[in-house]
Amino acid sequence: MALPAFRLPRQVPRLGRIERYVLIQQLRALGVALAVISALVMLIDFVEVSRGVGSDQDLSALRILSLVALKSPSVIVQLLPFVFLFGTLAAYIGLNRRSELVAMRAAGVSAWRFVLPAAGMAFVLGMLTVTVLGPLASAGDGLWQRERARISGAAPGADSNAAIWLREGDDQRQMIIRAGRQDRANARLLDVTFFIYSTDAAGNRDFSERIDAQSAALSAGRWRLTNAVGASIGQRAVTYSSLDLLSSLADEEAFERFARPQSTPFWSLPNQIQRIENAGFASTAYRLRFQQLLVTPLVFAAMSILAAAFSLRLMRLGDLAKMSAAAVVLGFAFFFLNQFSAAMGSAEVVAPFVAAWLPPILTALAAFTLLFYTEDG
Repeated sequence: MALPAFRLPRQVPRLGRIERYVLIQQLRALGVALAVISALVMLIDFVEVSRGVGSDQDLSALRILSLVALKSPSVIVQLLPFVFLFGTLAAYIGLNRRSELVAMRAAGVSAWRFVLPAAGMAFVLGMLTVTVLGPLASAGDGLWQRERARISGAAPGADSNAAIWLREGDDQRQMIIRAGRQDRANARLLDVTFFIYSTDAAGNRDFSERIDAQSAALSAGRWRLTNAVGASIGQRAVTYSSLDLLSSLADEEAFERFARPQSTPFWSLPNQIQRIENAGFASTAYRLRFQQLLVTPLVFAAMSILAAAFSLRLMRLGDLAKMSAAAVVLGFAFFFLNQFSAAMGSAEVVAPFVAAWLPPILTALAAFTLLFYTEDG
């Protein structure tokens, strides 16, 4: 009986000394770039908060700094692609100036050997940003919005003068609800109008009734209307001192406004999109935001490869300033292309998936093309 062949376990590929050294240099440069960009963002936000919220109330410098700490992270996260662009560019330029890249290439080390690990690290950091740092920044942005409203005098729980629109219903009936204002303290909508539509067998919706009420309270799956006047098509108006209407909304949904896409954490976006669509509103901005977060790791990796490719050409062309400027110009070109594509996606000219993924894919292809040309000629 033949014994089964014994096979040694495959060794897990490890980074060599060269790769680890290059990654350490890149991490240091990324830290410096992050510190510089964060300082600039916080300085601008400090001035903005001081002139805005700080001018309405007499706030101390420490209080303004605490507000800036809530507001700035969401802006810094949006600028992280530039951190990877500038940081990677600075790291490889430093290696070039010290002739370390020249020595590596003279020893027969391929550029792919230290560029791909750097791109992989950027991809991993992108995943960490989306899953951990991004939700923390979104939570801070939400706190900033609430604190700004509270300091400005529109604290949560107070009467709001902004109109509220809701939509609910099923296959047989749809209701569009407009409230002139809300009284969160007593859980009521004030100056309310219900537009009721019925659905026929063909799926067409026809207006059937309008009800105006002084107030409406939602409890136990019912709207309790007070001092209401209802009128159906072709009938006289009827006055009700109290009227109940069935509702499919949860009690808190009548008083909860949807958070901005930037203030919604990554893990909450799918449920938020479902809630918005169930309420009958467009979720395009939230779908676009979700796709932009999904593609973030690819953006970071593409920026790293793009910066490295320009840095590798420096030792052949010898024009440091020209190539550095070209890398920065391409980085800003990607930013404006990304903003233009996002605007097209928000306007529903293109699908949110295409608007979010097309600019990073084009940038990655351009970076790989330049790297292939630089390495293989």
